[in-house]
Amino acid sequence: MTVVSASLPDFPWDLLEPAKSVAAAHPDGIVDLSVGTPVDPVAAPIRAALTAASDAPGYPLTAGSPALRAAISAWLSRACGASGTPGVLPTIGSKELVAWLPTLLGIGPGDVVVIPQVCYPTYEVGVKLAGAEVVRSDSLTAIGPRRVKLIWINSPSNPTGNVLPAAHLRKVVDWARERGVVVASDECYLTLGWDDTPVSVLSDEVCAGDYTGVLAVHSLSKRSNLAGYRAGFVGGDPALVAELLAVRKHAGMIVPAPVQAAMIAALEDESHVADQRTRYEARRTALRTALTGAGFTIEHSGAGLYLWSTRGEDCWKTVDWLAERGILAAPGAFYGPAAGQYVRIALTATDERVAAAVARLAA
Repeated sequence: MTVVSASLPDFPWDLLEPAKSVAAAHPDGIVDLSVGTPVDPVAAPIRAALTAASDAPGYPLTAGSPALRAAISAWLSRACGASGTPGVLPTIGSKELVAWLPTLLGIGPGDVVVIPQVCYPTYEVGVKLAGAEVVRSDSLTAIGPRRVKLIWINSPSNPTGNVLPAAHLRKVVDWARERGVVVASDECYLTLGWDDTPVSVLSDEVCAGDYTGVLAVHSLSKRSNLAGYRAGFVGGDPALVAELLAVRKHAGMIVPAPVQAAMIAALEDESHVADQRTRYEARRTALRTALTGAGFTIEHSGAGLYLWSTRGEDCWKTVDWLAERGILAAPGAFYGPAAGQYVRIALTATDERVAAAVARLAA
């Protein structure tokens, strides 16, 4: 009998435990900038919507309530510039969909999934769960004559914060359509543009209202501090979304009814999003100044919740250097072999903890 976990890589965050112990021993406590988990409060209207919908004894719709589907569609039109009618489907956070998308699409042994050279580790995990082959490439011409079934793109990138322009996205979509390949675009940080303005793959600049073979994955974890709610959604090719829905019905992949109600409240309000952006912008400015002052170089990082930083040395050496100062960062090695000299610094810490990190870097 084959044990599935044996084919998977080590869970990356377990490898960070030694550095975490060192950082935690700092007299003023740890400043954890390794995991991008929100620390700020959930907006009151969202919590109120969750509470009001808590008397939910029946099974919710896997497809999402009509009101939720309408809210997602309206948001895709406003935020993503999607003038057409994409199919939409709520998901149990975005990580769940990323991990299971190849399997849900029927991808398996003998098939190839292309992921970015430097990327979120769960893309590779999802391919391995499906038993397919992973190819890391940022160049379509370098892929070669393989049996490619799915291409993952990620803009703004986790971990680098790099933003892909509309022309590049259009080129990827055109290439994929010519070959019958699905394009899945992870856009969870779309609303967090700083120096650069992110573009959705569903934008009219890319697809002109035709979503054939295209899926855009979104999350309310970072936009609305709903990581604890597990609230995400996918939009795009109506035929592909219908396939995902059919399988998810059988598998019981259903977003709870109170969370669906909270998602509606979050999608229909932009004031809490603006407030959160202001918090992140202040933390970003402070950390960026402190890191460069301490000898780091910041690359990309034009959008998203991270500063892609390097001291020109092995990433684990940098992790140890920071841990000695009570600061925990994520090593670039988590995100691919090409990232061995970088660390990812998250903006998701309280103002007090960010101030502590700034003071330690200055010292």
